[in-house]
Amino acid sequence: MTLVTQKCQYLITVSTGQVASLTSTNNFINFCATVPNLPITNGKQITTGSCNPAPMGSIPSSDSMPSAKFTNPKNGDTVAANTAFTISMAISNLETGNFVNAQENYFAAPQQLNQQGLIVGHSHVVVEKLTALDQTTTTDPKTFAFFKGLNAAASGGVLTAAVTAGLPAGVYRLASINTAANHQPVLGPIAQHGSFDDAVYASSPDVRSNPLIILTQIS
Repeated sequence: MTLVTQKCQYLITVSTGQVASLTSTNNFINFCATVPNLPITNGKQITTGSCNPAPMGSIPSSDSMPSAKFTNPKNGDTVAANTAFTISMAISNLETGNFVNAQENYFAAPQQLNQQGLIVGHSHVVVEKLTALDQTTTTDPKTFAFFKGLNAAASGGVLTAAVTAGLPAGVYRLASINTAANHQPVLGPIAQHGSFDDAVYASSPDVRSNPLIILTQIS
């Protein structure tokens, strides 16, 4: 079998500070042939890295870009340590409740739109423990205190996740991960836009040794 190599070239930089873009005469149909050191993305979550030949897919209009905002806990809230609570998040312009098998079809298909032009997908919430409010070091994406895929459709425009065991005493960042049905981050049509996700900072104090701690938003 003859392998057709990727036809690509580098575009001349137009403005100072820009890097050259890789371009293609055949829409990068054989791009993965140019990175033979990487296996093809096959629907599994390949932790060592892979190359995905699936196209990005359908892109919504700028009037149909998704947006999210946590309603509980809100930024600066406190929740009792080791006590069950419910995360809730308002969501718009995303047809929620659509998720594929993440063990078999991860990143395996393009982003899709429904008949109203909204991205077909779902959301996730992730809670990461911080060392302090003024932490400036980056977090480790492989380490988190709580993670939940929100596979059900939003009710009244709100998604929820029950944190049944609560959280140990500490300071936390709560963030959303809004994705298409195949778990890839949602794609929008323009470069300059508001965040498609939300993040808030909250604390879970141990009232025996640490009275109420109110955190303010980091921007």
